[in-house]
Amino acid sequence: MSPARLFTLLAGLLCAALTHGEAQNDGWHYDKQAIMGTEVHLQFWHESGEAAETITSAVMEEFRRIDAALSPYKENSELSRVNRQAGQQSMQISDELASILDKSLWYSKKTRGAFDITYATLGSLYDFRKGERADQETTEDLLPSVNYRHVSLDRKNRTLKFLDSRTKIDLGGIAKGYAVDRAVAILQQYGVQNASVSAGGDARLLGDKRGKPWLIGIRHPRDRSKNAAVIPLENTAISTSGDYERFFIDSDDHRVHHIFNPATGKPAETDSSGDDSDSDKLISVSVIGPEGFDTDPLSTSVFVLGKQKGIALIEGMPQFEAIVIDANHRMFFTSGLQQ
Repeated sequence: MSPARLFTLLAGLLCAALTHGEAQNDGWHYDKQAIMGTEVHLQFWHESGEAAETITSAVMEEFRRIDAALSPYKENSELSRVNRQAGQQSMQISDELASILDKSLWYSKKTRGAFDITYATLGSLYDFRKGERADQETTEDLLPSVNYRHVSLDRKNRTLKFLDSRTKIDLGGIAKGYAVDRAVAILQQYGVQNASVSAGGDARLLGDKRGKPWLIGIRHPRDRSKNAAVIPLENTAISTSGDYERFFIDSDDHRVHHIFNPATGKPAETDSSGDDSDSDKLISVSVIGPEGFDTDPLSTSVFVLGKQKGIALIEGMPQFEAIVIDANHRMFFTSGLQQ
């Protein structure tokens, strides 16, 4: 190796080492891991690097624990056992699952069925990686089994039964919001005051970014390299639901995505023909509020309800705001954000 080449290599290594040292010494700590079928991002400030490693491990372990309990893809998860057994007989469930189901059913009633965890009865037949979906005959046959009223929960005694034996549930519309809240609770237990935690489209912010707000980008739904908006936030949660997260394009050039309309048993229609008939259909919804346990199901609800009913829902809920993008790529805000 020539002296010039060696000097260039050593200079590069020194620069990298200095940059790494600065990142570690400024008190900010970062981690990213693949959990819950998405990327979990963690950023927080703590003066001790040794303590930060313990905190990071505790947060990521909590995400893995929740995934192990609530994943519909893990055969031994509590959710999978529920889907195998609750349609046949009443069964005992954990207090955690009972709490999540109770919240889910509350939002089902609040939104008159726009949020409905029993969408999985048909949703489980879709494979977005393979481009597979339930056919029309199967959809019509199973549609009566998609109804949150089939979920009979005894919250006090922690028992659950499905009143329709074919009903299945999925907590994809609430579990990640719940998980980021749990992560923030752990950070607070360790005395952390400034942090950002995200899992897919759900994020929870603890405090501010040491004297300035966190800047949260809302992805452009048709150009992943751009943001449709950047919102300054602190000490809050934000959840985004869009038709671009998991989808495939069918033979008719139609976007088939993962947000289901329980009334039809199919993905909520979002494709635009470029005219005003699509003005109520949404392709992206972001809801801001105190906790992810609420903003997560609300973003799904607004997406299914459409612009008019969805914005009206959020306007009637103090402490919550929404940003929606319709099928014609126009952006709308609830009244608290219009300034």
